[in-house]
Amino acid sequence: MSDGSLPRPPTDSGLVSVARFLPSTCAEGPGDRTAIWVQGCTIRCAGCFNPHMWTFRGGEQVPPDDLAARILASGTEGLTLLGGEPFDQAAALARVASAVRQVGRSVMAFTGYTSLQLQKAAEAGRDDVAALLGATDLLVAGPFLRDRIDTVRPWVGSTNQEFILLSDRFPHLLDDVQRAHDRIEVSVDASGQIAVNGWAELELLDELLSIVGRPGPRSPARDQL
Repeated sequence: MSDGSLPRPPTDSGLVSVARFLPSTCAEGPGDRTAIWVQGCTIRCAGCFNPHMWTFRGGEQVPPDDLAARILASGTEGLTLLGGEPFDQAAALARVASAVRQVGRSVMAFTGYTSLQLQKAAEAGRDDVAALLGATDLLVAGPFLRDRIDTVRPWVGSTNQEFILLSDRFPHLLDDVQRAHDRIEVSVDASGQIAVNGWAELELLDELLSIVGRPGPRSPARDQL
């Protein structure tokens, strides 16, 4: 991709292929955010946390306007795009991101492409890439490299990945990079299904999952509710 070209996804239906929609999280960027994992990735980093999101088959096919409405209804501070690879669905996601920013909420996007690759693609005529860059406030760019694990900065997986502030609308978005620690959220729904998001070393994650659902001490106050 040294010529500035980015591979296009197999199809461009105008819809967003959503692998996971999380209405509210504090583990995927600064503040309370809505997080969307898209289905499909042409990069496929070795050691990726979400290899089940590589394929472009599956996922919920959602019109951009409908997806934006779901995000805005969540009432969070902003949107975080993950994947999969958001820039493989740049045109549809640019519409979603623009709608989110129009009401004063920030947009953060993760990508396995480097910032230089995206810049070259935009300059080479990829209007969809340029549009999503233009609707993004904070970009986290670069492939995941499993031999360069980052244990210091929050949200990222490897030390090569860079934080780039693309707008001045939310100048404090990068503040938490210096002071925040990685968080991991484990949730259990009414059916007992466990969902995990955020970053944790495998040993810690195993320990956390081993105690999920383990009965704890029951307080008298709780018994009376």
